[in-house]
Amino acid sequence: MYNPIVINPAYAGNRGVASIVGLHRSQWVGLDGAPRTQTLSFHTPIANSRVGLGLSVVNDEIGPADETYVAADFSYTIPVGDEARLSFGLKGGIHVLNVDFNKLNIFDPGDPRLSENVDNRLSPTVGLGLYYHTERFYVGLSSPNLLQTDHFDEDNDTSSATFIAEERIHLFGTVGYVFCLNDNIKFKPAGLVKMVQGAPLQVDLTANFLFNEKFTVGAAYRWSAAVTGLVGFK
Repeated sequence: MYNPIVINPAYAGNRGVASIVGLHRSQWVGLDGAPRTQTLSFHTPIANSRVGLGLSVVNDEIGPADETYVAADFSYTIPVGDEARLSFGLKGGIHVLNVDFNKLNIFDPGDPRLSENVDNRLSPTVGLGLYYHTERFYVGLSSPNLLQTDHFDEDNDTSSATFIAEERIHLFGTVGYVFCLNDNIKFKPAGLVKMVQGAPLQVDLTANFLFNEKFTVGAAYRWSAAVTGLVGFK
């Protein structure tokens, strides 16, 4: 909800002002190799045009792997009604992969696939997105990377199907609406759907109440996984 440009390039510039967003997330705190993610994004509309531009950096750490995505975002917006806008987005950048096998408890120390670390292995990324919104409603569909890259071990026979890591296409769907219950209270339900081959479909449903344009309280449900509470103040 708070940094949609990371998954959808069509959002670039759609806030109407230049924006910088930084986020940090630590999961499973206290466990060795627990996931940590940082994102930093900048995007802005271009004056007197329908173009939006952005730049995003995402760093993702889990166990022995450290991945960094750097991407530029381009959007083009057209009016489709008195208040509605439809944006088309393009994302392009690079993916940097590092794997430190010394962080693992290796069952077979002689395994040649684990003898050399992966250092700064580069691969390209290309993504697309659509974003439709009005003053109260939005819906988006995107894939931040359409290229399926296999990261093979350099010492391994390239005709083999063995690989260290594989980039797979992720599809994201977002939707949200703002209900004005009265002059002081807004109800803001939202949904996020994530799809990728080889993993279960993931659905996040969120319901927030905004009081006096300052205080937020709400809850989220991740299908068959988790229930979350949320509070915020601005």
